Amino acid sequence: MPTTRRALLGTLGAAALAGVAAAPTPSSRHAPGTPVPLRLPAPTGPWPVGTVPLHLVDTGRPDPLRPAKPYREIMAGLWYPAEPAPRNPTAPWLPPAAAADWDAHSAPSLGVPTGAADWQGIRTHARTGAPVARRAGRLPVVLFSSGDGGSRALGTTLVEDLASHGHLVVALDSTYETEQVEFPGGRIERALPLPDDLTPEVIAALLTTHSRARLADARFVLRTLDRLTRGERPDTGTGPLPDGLAEAADAGRVGVLGQSLGGSVAAQLAHDEPRVSAAADLDGALLDPVAHSGLTKPFLLMTSGTKTLHNEPSWASCWAASTGPRHALRLRNSAHGSYTDLQTLLPQLLRHLPIPDPTGLIGTIDPRRSLATQRTAVVAFFTRYLRGRPTHFFDRPGDRWPELEVLH
Repeated sequence: MPTTRRALLGTLGAAALAGVAAAPTPSSRHAPGTPVPLRLPAPTGPWPVGTVPLHLVDTGRPDPLRPAKPYREIMAGLWYPAEPAPRNPTAPWLPPAAAADWDAHSAPSLGVPTGAADWQGIRTHARTGAPVARRAGRLPVVLFSSGDGGSRALGTTLVEDLASHGHLVVALDSTYETEQVEFPGGRIERALPLPDDLTPEVIAALLTTHSRARLADARFVLRTLDRLTRGERPDTGTGPLPDGLAEAADAGRVGVLGQSLGGSVAAQLAHDEPRVSAAADLDGALLDPVAHSGLTKPFLLMTSGTKTLHNEPSWASCWAASTGPRHALRLRNSAHGSYTDLQTLLPQLLRHLPIPDPTGLIGTIDPRRSLATQRTAVVAFFTRYLRGRPTHFFDRPGDRWPELEVLH
């Protein structure tokens, strides 16, 4: 399997990847030089959103994926409710060099030819460096990570929405696993090459290695949050932190959200870390030990396709062993990539490009209903278990959201 298929580890999931044939490259219906413009849907919460990138360096350990490197560096994005800041520019979906690399290496793996889409032109709805909204009060923290190989940008529609509802979200990239990570100054660190023979055993070993690296990254970020709340600022080349962040961040209320491998890591982090109060897993099979020991904390599992608690062994064993509040929902007619920004971006491209097998990526569910359902479920979960506010969403979610099936 060529390394240009790297991004599909995060998009399709490890189990599906082993049986996916290389997609044919479609011919673009767009004239050369006219890439398709793309937009992200606006967040639904009452607060404007701010964001800043954060470059973090952990000098206390060698890089777990490149052991010859004596330190670990990662990029994160902070997303938070903000004061109105119309003079601050909106942040790009991907920074410029990463967007160009995505266009050259990741997009073709999705069946989108290089230059066919304006990836660099995608803007978020978050104002870069806007002050934190003081009236939002103390902000519970949610760590987010995407699927294996996937950029943190692939969760932007969910991350922005959580921030607009009063959460501080820290979205993480996993350097040398994520397809491309842009550091200050435009430096790109690409994912390490995949083995040529991706057998199920090789994939399982890769996922275990990547999971351990992400867990260590998340623990480092939690320690960094403690420093930020004391007013310390990392001096690693990123700009100043937004005004009001140290006072607003509530590092005592922490949740974790992830898609695919990110969801597996979310569950494991909640299992291991006493300070993590709740975890949400978007279609990620679980790894040991949490797969068999279960969770005593609130846990949200959202699945795709025909997957249930009975046909995914790691979910079944975790569910049987868990004693905390837990909710399992299946998003009907969805696919693994429905829990990424591809759910909203690919339908825009399909109007102009013959993308091969888009339903294998994002299912047949209406994209707007899919996103609205996911956003509502994720916000309701963290509102209930981090903010301690009552919500009736989980009482009978299928009544208002027929796209959802409650799993038992």
